[in-house]
Amino acid sequence: MTEPLAERLRPKKLEDYISQSHLVGKKGILTKHIKRGLIPSIIFWGPPGTGKTTLANIIALESQRPFYTLSAINSGVKDIRDVINKAKQSGGLFTAKNPILFIDEIHRFSKSQQDSLLQAVEKGWITLIGATTENPSFEVISALLSRCQVYTLNSFNKNDLELLLKRAISKDDQLSKKRIKLKETTALLRFSGGDARKLLNIFELIVNSFDKDEIILTDATVTSMIQNDNLNYDKSGDQHYDIISAFIKSIRGSDPNAAVYWLARMIQGGEDLKFIARRMIILASEDIGNANPTALVLANNTFQAVSIIGNPESRIILSQCATYLACSEKSNSAYKAINKAQQKVEETGNLSVPIEIRNAPTKLMKELGYGETYKYAHDYKNSFIKQEFMPEKIKGEKLYEPGKNMRENSQRDYLKKNWKDKYDY
Repeated sequence: MTEPLAERLRPKKLEDYISQSHLVGKKGILTKHIKRGLIPSIIFWGPPGTGKTTLANIIALESQRPFYTLSAINSGVKDIRDVINKAKQSGGLFTAKNPILFIDEIHRFSKSQQDSLLQAVEKGWITLIGATTENPSFEVISALLSRCQVYTLNSFNKNDLELLLKRAISKDDQLSKKRIKLKETTALLRFSGGDARKLLNIFELIVNSFDKDEIILTDATVTSMIQNDNLNYDKSGDQHYDIISAFIKSIRGSDPNAAVYWLARMIQGGEDLKFIARRMIILASEDIGNANPTALVLANNTFQAVSIIGNPESRIILSQCATYLACSEKSNSAYKAINKAQQKVEETGNLSVPIEIRNAPTKLMKELGYGETYKYAHDYKNSFIKQEFMPEKIKGEKLYEPGKNMRENSQRDYLKKNWKDKYDY
């Protein structure tokens, strides 16, 4: 059976690896680790098709270490222990270069499965490299996460993907025998969504659908072939990001009908229910925020309930939350405020905290005047007294603008009454 194009083109050396220059460029952190021969335990976090598995293989090859691989989908604690025992037995031969254990989709491991890795990582019997498409802060237990370096892999950019296509045409033993002229790439790049593996698989299927060796590919040709279902290019799970995007945009756009449809698509497709619930927590703050603070409470409770209940009943809880969020008033004022504040921090650096509002836990700090002129708001009428809380350099800078809805209009009135001489509300 012929290997897929993506597998045939998988690079074996760091110099052949495309993209992720922040990790594997000349000054990349992984480049430095490999040169020194000191490989820490690592969690690779990034979308599908960004080279997580490839990087793990290259690290093992270039550091000349034994390499074991497990998939969290079909491996259990017994499989982990078997690998750890093999690693311990090889310790006499590889004392300076302990074996690498690569675990794909490590986020699918349960807490007990992740716990079974702790001692081996702690003792240095193995160097763990885990790959995940989900945020490790949520999906990897804190004890294991504290023993690993987390490196983020980004989706490939246009130049990276076009370079991959050129390499496929010129370097692959099978495709190089054909006369392929790639006139346009926009459609191929759009359908791949920045997933390098998906791009190569689509490209190979399109090329192989021609019964001639001379092939001219345009955007129109690619679009026609894919949209007419001539090619079954979309493997299980590849629509993960497209459908969650449609779900979020439907809620943001206040369409409960579309939201519950995309929710059903994800449930039927076997999507992780906690992933769906977690995304609704984020949306409740980013897109609803102070227009309806109850939305965040409901979304958080939905996540807790789904974690306890599981399938199939969780579908009802998710549906209730999704339809509630879709029907809620919307505001992104909190989201815009933190973005603006972080930008201001980047521009101005670490400005000093005004001495009036500094903490004064010691006698010396009190003698130096820390907090001396601070006015305790609750000692004044309506629990408010005007004073300065911003650093001198940016005082008067307005970062939060309430949205135009019933709840935030009342916030605006409150702020306008109290801060009319300082902020323009």
